[in-house]
Amino acid sequence: MKEYKYKINGNEYNVAIGDINDNIAQIEVNGVPYSVELEQQPKAAPVVKRVAVSNDAPAPKPAAKPAATAAGGGFVIASPLPGVIKDIYVKEGQAVKAGDVVCILEAMKMGNEIHAGKDGVVKSINVSSEESVLEGTTIMVIE
Repeated sequence: MKEYKYKINGNEYNVAIGDINDNIAQIEVNGVPYSVELEQQPKAAPVVKRVAVSNDAPAPKPAAKPAATAAGGGFVIASPLPGVIKDIYVKEGQAVKAGDVVCILEAMKMGNEIHAGKDGVVKSINVSSEESVLEGTTIMVIE
């Protein structure tokens, strides 16, 4: 049983909440027991998506996210979520391949590898190590 103390309009109330079965809660206010009916939330109907499956057809590929371009025409690597840049593995002018890890972004105590996304040369690095970034912040540009 959870107990709470409330002060409402100068009056003190000791409230103990007991069992809750279905939508009925057993509570006690200043030693007086009550059965309280809780409002029931309507249950959402499950959404069912029907997909035709054939053993002959290849599995559909996820839609590619369009590549962002910088004002100068380069490929922008943007932060996928807010976090802190922990390590930067490339320098301006360095050649990179699409799968290369260019930096580590720490978010929610986890290190996330940020990949180049395309073959090219690092045109600019717009962040520094230990810098906090928001989602969508330009980390670097590749030409």
